[in-house]
Amino acid sequence: MSFNVLFIYPNFRGETLVPPGVTLLSRILKNNGFVVDVFDTTDYGLDLAKDYEKLTEETLGVRPSPHRKLKNTERDVWVDLNDKINSFQPNIIAMSCTESTFLLGVEVVKHIKHRDSRDMPVVLGGSFATFAPARALDFVEIDMVIIGEGEKSLLELCQRMERGDSWRSVAGIAFRDRCGAFHQNPPQPPVNLDDNPTDFDLGLFDPERLVRPMAGRLYRMAPVETIRGCVFHCNFCNSRNTGSRKKSMAKVREELLYYKSVHHVEYNFFWADTFLMMSSRELDEFCEMYRDVGLPFWVQTRIETVTDWRLQRLKEVGLHRVAFGIENGDEKFRQKVVLKEFSNAEAVRALEITAAMGVTYNTNNMVGYPHETREIATETIELNRRFPKVDTTNCFTFTPYYGTPARDVAVRAGFMSHDVIAPGNAEDSILTMPQFPKDEIRKLRKTFALYVKFPKSRWPDIRRAEEETPEGNVLLRGLQAEYRAEFFGEPKISF
Repeated sequence: MSFNVLFIYPNFRGETLVPPGVTLLSRILKNNGFVVDVFDTTDYGLDLAKDYEKLTEETLGVRPSPHRKLKNTERDVWVDLNDKINSFQPNIIAMSCTESTFLLGVEVVKHIKHRDSRDMPVVLGGSFATFAPARALDFVEIDMVIIGEGEKSLLELCQRMERGDSWRSVAGIAFRDRCGAFHQNPPQPPVNLDDNPTDFDLGLFDPERLVRPMAGRLYRMAPVETIRGCVFHCNFCNSRNTGSRKKSMAKVREELLYYKSVHHVEYNFFWADTFLMMSSRELDEFCEMYRDVGLPFWVQTRIETVTDWRLQRLKEVGLHRVAFGIENGDEKFRQKVVLKEFSNAEAVRALEITAAMGVTYNTNNMVGYPHETREIATETIELNRRFPKVDTTNCFTFTPYYGTPARDVAVRAGFMSHDVIAPGNAEDSILTMPQFPKDEIRKLRKTFALYVKFPKSRWPDIRRAEEETPEGNVLLRGLQAEYRAEFFGEPKISF
């Protein structure tokens, strides 16, 4: 008799990238004889107000694309959910959540009819489980959580359950006992990334989920892991100071060629926060390896890692786009509070190099940081105005995620309650700051790109367009249309 594992992936429409963690864990479980399926909420309009790609498009953070034509369904999500439960009969439900999708995940579990946690327990993994395990277990819908990497913990958990053995001593697991006391087991040892399977189970998801908008076009895209951890210490990030483990280039090559040949991927996304955190030798090795792949790719990296030689080497083998995290343009605030130490001059120089290389790039920025003011946020606009040929300038709301020092700062300052579960960074601020009210943060975020790209003679019009009045809304729509026509043009489809 089979042991069935159902992944639930609670996700809002518009967040289209296939989750690499789920596809990796599915392959590991299948390789060990388990039967796996998934219930993915992405195509359902569960909360259209949280369609993050649409929200980012509306604030001009991405180019318009035909992604609204991608698959969605008007079917009843709860009927489909229970049909899946009844037909698949899972022995365990594994749910992967970020903090911003956790409450949606709880809502999904609530709608499973007649679930008995003794026969169908729910194990939570992902960033929220890792950094807020006790908070996650405050919800009766969650029976246990996996803290950190799940490759070993989830497999051992399922193996013990299949045998009828106790799972309570599995490393990396946390749970509450019948009296409500919280228990957290010691962590698993770090995973050797080269020991993981290459053939991530992308086929677990609908094939259309590989289709993703990028720079106004649609591509079949795969997320590719080259590194885990980060040696930097940004105050807003919960992956800070987590070290660095890298896959061998031979392993990365094997994975890339698998995606290309089996899943017909036509564009790769390297999802490391700092892709260029590698030596010159490692970069040469990557470029030599990637010639065999021959597909365009997108990376994220830090200002400090940019040189003309590095970008030229990457461009020669298919670099299509780079994203840079600027976060804040006030040099002192960014260095002392946000804890990104590069100077404004270094940022301008790095992006001058990028533009001179003919590489398309965008910047990621943040407003609403604890103790920030409108004047400080305006410096972020001013810095972005100095960047040559910047394609798009994303502006996100600061989000106080569990596990980040910046959250602790916000709680100590009285800007938020200690137990709030944070939403996504395209939503309104949850901080209550007298010097920078929520509505001011929202207004600046929605007009950020206009301030960056339009001449300062237009700033009075943009300021009036911030006002959430009928007149202001009309003016904002007009300015956005003008921006799209001047800087974006018509979207195109790649296939």
